[in-house]
Amino acid sequence: MNDSLGKVVRKARLARGLTQEQLAELIGIDQRTILNIENHKGNPKFELLFPLVRTLKIDPSEIFYPELQDNKPSLRQLQALLADCSEDEAQDLLALCQSALPIFRARKAK
Repeated sequence: MNDSLGKVVRKARLARGLTQEQLAELIGIDQRTILNIENHKGNPKFELLFPLVRTLKIDPSEIFYPELQDNKPSLRQLQALLADCSEDEAQDLLALCQSALPIFRARKAK
């Protein structure tokens, strides 16, 4: 898990435009801890892993099932976006998707 955790944390941190120091401040830990995680040193305890995953909005399957990540990257991106939606936004998006999917599928079938 160390190897995949370090890669996932670094990727998510950079995608959000955060430095190691900024991330450490956000979750209330020492910057060195972020450095160690990203360099695959040590196993963080749940008390650290949970806020790290939540703050960076990491899909836990990226850490625990890294072999599944290459299968559907766009679907994973959609899932991450949906996780940030309010219930009202999710309902509106659901209706939009239900209307749009048949169109996309019909076009693909041609």
